[in-house]
Amino acid sequence: MTSSVAEQFIERVDDRSIVIGVIGLGYVGIPLALAALRQGIKVIGFDIDQKRVDALNAGQIAIKHIPMDLIVEGTRTSRFVATTDFDRLGEPDALLIAVPTPLTKYREPDLSYVVRTTEAIAQRLRKGQLVVLESTTYPGTTEEVMRPILESTSALTSGKDFFLAFSPEREDPGNPDFGTSTIPKIVGGDGADALAMSLALYGALVVKAVPVSSTATAEAVKLTENIFRAVNIALVNELKTVYAAMGIDVWEVIDAAKTKPFGFMPFYPGPGLGGHCIPIDPFYLTWKAREYDITTRFIELAGEINTRMPYQVVDQLARLLDSEGRMNLSDARILILGIAYKKNIDDMRESPSLKLIELIEKRGAKVAFHDPFIPVITPTREHPELTGRKSVPIGKEALAGYDAVLIATDHDDVDYASIVANAKLVVDTRNVCARKGFGAANVFKA
Repeated sequence: MTSSVAEQFIERVDDRSIVIGVIGLGYVGIPLALAALRQGIKVIGFDIDQKRVDALNAGQIAIKHIPMDLIVEGTRTSRFVATTDFDRLGEPDALLIAVPTPLTKYREPDLSYVVRTTEAIAQRLRKGQLVVLESTTYPGTTEEVMRPILESTSALTSGKDFFLAFSPEREDPGNPDFGTSTIPKIVGGDGADALAMSLALYGALVVKAVPVSSTATAEAVKLTENIFRAVNIALVNELKTVYAAMGIDVWEVIDAAKTKPFGFMPFYPGPGLGGHCIPIDPFYLTWKAREYDITTRFIELAGEINTRMPYQVVDQLARLLDSEGRMNLSDARILILGIAYKKNIDDMRESPSLKLIELIEKRGAKVAFHDPFIPVITPTREHPELTGRKSVPIGKEALAGYDAVLIATDHDDVDYASIVANAKLVVDTRNVCARKGFGAANVFKA
């Protein structure tokens, strides 16, 4: 049975008088804000980046796969405002946290963004507020890290004065079939009231809210989803290497295998893992498992395989340049096609293309890139030296000036026919040339 405070919260959700605060206005936070705006719910967006906040309030920010019409309309009607003023954290009835959870250089969880955000909330926390973490993390973070900070700083108690929950984001940037509102939401609460309030809130925002027994279970669900993908991608990456040695095309094998109507799910190889989830999330569990004296050998092996893929691609590129009688890689001019970690988006977080550039240049080659979605490389933790590099044009004459074109991202908005016709050598890590029917003697898979 829910308390009167929880019942009042749920009533405000039902009549859409609730105010939601979204902390972190990036690839997760903005779609979350949009889902609330679609339901007529007022949103206050919080971010530490003043330029991003100013752009949002001016309706000028552009994330290519996210329509911003509702943000623009929300700023005009005061249904949406972005701010860097964290003193306003006491205004919303629910605070949804969507901040980064990266890894350190030693592949350990970096919860600094979550901790700083929680500390900021704790200083302004008021009775009756719901606080929900959406950032992917290891089981136990919500109750073991966030709750002590919130309770000790605010002198309020979780489950009595305020309410705490975990509901992992499930964004798939650029997916034309599923967005925030159409993807079921996992919800775990710290107590019955927190769960009921979170279910009501997310039930209003998305197609379905799915309850689980605890915040730790909800945290484990998200890790399991992405570990499943990481392990299966590692499997096909390893199969690609084995089959290539046998003269077998792994993409043909997968396409044939997926005709089986049961017992098989297709995954595809690539030049390495990218994005904010799959390269990172499995290591959150491997780190936490050490606390219980458990070694996650299967997950760690998958990580090793996926991490090695850019090295294998560069080795293949070098062999192809040499076998074609052209030159050593150290003397070559290479064009990387695609900096985004997946096609048709402008997201380059953890992109394997950045590692490819690093490895190729270490061998002495000159590297340029073209990406219709990313005109310039923005600062990253791992590759600060690439900051500011600009996408180059890929006309007929430009293509002829490179010794090889390495396709790392298979954006649709690219003239692959022209690339195949004008490039001296094409190394395709995504099988896009074959899929589009542009096979030729100068095209090789990697």
